[in-house]
Formats: sequence, C-alpha cells, structure tokens
Amino acid sequence: MGPEDKAPSDPLKWAHNQLDKVPPITWEGKIFSEKEMRKKYGEWVYGDRKVLRKKYKNNKTKYKSEKNKLRNKTGERFFESNELTIRHYEAINGNSPVFERFWHFWGNHFAISEKDFLAEFSVGPYQREIIRPNMLNTFEQMVKDVTTSWCMIHHLDNSESVGPLSKWGIEGRETINENHARELLELHTISPEAGYSQEDVIQMTYVMTGWQHKWDQKRLETGDVWFNFKTHQPNNKTILGKEYTPDGKRELFNVIKDLVHHPNCKKFIATKLCRHFITDNPTDDMINPVIQAWEKSDGFLPEIHKAVVKQAWDYASRTRKFQQPETWALQMVRMFGLNWIPEPDRMKYDFKNKPSDLQRRIEWTLEELGHLPYRPAQPNGWSDFEEDWISPELMIRRLIFASKMANRGLVRDDEIIKNMIGKNFDQPEKIYELFDNQDNYKNKFAIVCNSPEMLKA
Repeated sequence: MGPEDKAPSDPLKWAHNQLDKVPPITWEGKIFSEKEMRKKYGEWVYGDRKVLRKKYKNNKTKYKSEKNKLRNKTGERFFESNELTIRHYEAINGNSPVFERFWHFWGNHFAISEKDFLAEFSVGPYQREIIRPNMLNTFEQMVKDVTTSWCMIHHLDNSESVGPLSKWGIEGRETINENHARELLELHTISPEAGYSQEDVIQMTYVMTGWQHKWDQKRLETGDVWFNFKTHQPNNKTILGKEYTPDGKRELFNVIKDLVHHPNCKKFIATKLCRHFITDNPTDDMINPVIQAWEKSDGFLPEIHKAVVKQAWDYASRTRKFQQPETWALQMVRMFGLNWIPEPDRMKYDFKNKPSDLQRRIEWTLEELGHLPYRPAQPNGWSDFEEDWISPELMIRRLIFASKMANRGLVRDDEIIKNMIGKNFDQPEKIYELFDNQDNYKNKFAIVCNSPEMLKA
C-alpha cells in the first residue's frame, strides 16, 4: 500500500475484484504497437545486415559510427526502456496491482530469452498485446495465441522447421527444428512429468511445421506470421498415444486443447503459480484448490487466479515468499511513494539521438539488480526459487539501490515512514526496531527495505 492508499476492509475481496477485467494501460506517454516496433526491427536488421556490413566491410570505425546512428534511428536503445517504464507505471500507479503481478508471472512463464534483439523490439509489446488481454480468457486460448505469436515463433526458430515430407522438404531436403515443440511440451504445458518421449517431441514438431513468419528481401524475418502448407508435414501424427489426422493449421490447436486438459498440465501450472505467490515448495493442500478451480471453470484464468490469491491469503501467516528483485523494487517504490517513473514528456524520443540517462534509468537499475524481466538467459524464464536470488553480491546490490532511493521519497519524516510500515505489515515491531537503531535516514531506509519482512512477502 502506498502513502495515499487506504487499507481495504476486505483484502481478499479487494484482490479478487481486480481479476475480473483487464485494466487499461493508463500510461499517458507514447505506446508503440507490436507492428510499429516490428517494422523498426525490420529496418534495424536490414540496415545492419544488408547495408552497413557490406558498405563498410573494410572500415570498422565507420561501420561502428553508422551502426550507432542506425540504433538511434530505429529505437534499438529506446524501446525496451519505454516498455519497462510502462510496465512499472502500471504496477505502481494503476488500480489493479494484483492483476499486474499475475501479468508479470505469465510473461515469465511464456518467457522470451535474450536473443536476436527481441528484448529491444518485441518482448514488451508481446506481453502487452498477447499475454495481457488473454488473462481474461482460458489457459487454452492463451497458449494458442502465445504459441502462434511472431515473437515466440521467431524466438524458438519455428520458421526454420520444415516437414521432411512436405513440398519444400522434398525439394530442398530441409528438415525439422524441435525447439518450439519441445518448449511447448516441457515449459508451457505438461512438463516432463507427463512422461512424453523423444518421439512425441518429433511428432509435435511435425504438427507445428508450417507456422512461420513471412520472409522477403526487405523485411527479412520480420514479416507477419502465416501458415505455409508447403512446409507442413503431411500424414497422421501420434502424440502421447493419441493419433491426429491431417487438419492443416487446426492440427496445432487440436493438440493444444488436449495438452492443456492433461492432468499434468493442470498440476504443473498450479504448482508454478503457488511457488511464485506462496512458497518455494508448495504442498498438495495449497495446489489442489487451484487445480479444482481450473477444472470447475474449464481453465478460465480469472478463476484460477482467484484460487491462487485465496491460497496465498490462507497461508499468509505460515509462509513467506522471497521476492524477485523487480517485484521487491516495485513494492518499495509503491510503499514509500518514491520518485521512480519519468514523466511522460521526459520519455519522448526523437529517433535521432541516444536515449537520455533518465529514459534508461529503470532498465539500467534492473540490470544492476540482476533482473531484466525481458532478458532471461534461458526459455524457462527467471527463477522462482529463493536460492537463486540470495547471493551476497545480489543482496549488496539491493542495499546500494535502497540507499540511492532513500532521498527519492515524497516524505522523509520518521513517524510518517513508521505509519506506512504499520499499514503494510501485520507485525511491524521488528521493523520499527531496525529503523530506530540506525543513526541516519539513509541507513534507516536501506535497512528497512532489506529487512526479512520486506524481502519476503
């Protein structure tokens, strides 16, 4: 709760009410669409790959100079910072912070790892335009839309996957790429606990052949997604013992329907939700009500989310969840009313010069904290386990950040700060003691923000 927020009389109802609709993005600055940013992405890859590398192949200094100009012209250094600013603005100033937390969860579940300038041009709008609106749909629909999105198809190389018995496969002796199919099974739906085999992965890959982005000489790989029958593997496919007859682009949707209704999918996703919001090692008693909500609602995400919130509420006195760096920072900024988000006018960009330090402040800070949400190293996203976030180096970085933020507060009066602590914690006495034992406000603020009660929620 922030300085101006009033504690709800019924916290559970307050949280549940945020999950029945998709709140509009309220950021008043420029919001670029996925297509606008992908167009700039096309200009970037074409300009660098097809123009500058050839024109200046014998002049590295000139190539570097012209490439920097291209970075500015295409927004290569700007878009990620702008997207993070929008993301943080909604989390801090929006009226639905619980919804925003679930949005961040799903963005990490369907993660796009750091590759091919996707963080710079694509991940932000992918999460805004694909994942966010689907939070009012079923999990099945979300999986369909994520799986066939341009960002995910490019990320997992599905455009390179050609059925060996397809027209193109026979003519060009091209073959499949298993990346997308493997991650759909392993990370996005049923998990390895379902016991699928390598042959299941291959058959899933056959189903997914044909889903690719259009390619041309100017846009290169940044064209729209389409289904190319000439690369799609014909014939029947068998996955997890079930045979699927040829059905063109609908084949993939038929398989996804079965995957999301598989018992292992429900348990895998419910466990992951409870791990993110409740504790690293959720019990069956925590997980089962989420599975039951899934089955009762046929995978309707608002009902699943409400069940997770109910479990988090019921176990709040017995469990604490260590917060990832971004979540911790947002919690601190919101709670103490810190000056963190640049004004919309300050985020205007001319596509001529480098973005300002202020425009990139959020991105650089998250990088320093070790948690750039649009850049996980692997497709399985950022870890939800405490052990991956408590190294001495990462904890020192949090202390340094909190010290820097101490003077960004709207209020610096000890009693007002104590009131905010009391409003946000059921048993604030230990935090008061930490606060009172420090000799200056900067130290007080940094220690409080890195107290066990603040690090775990």
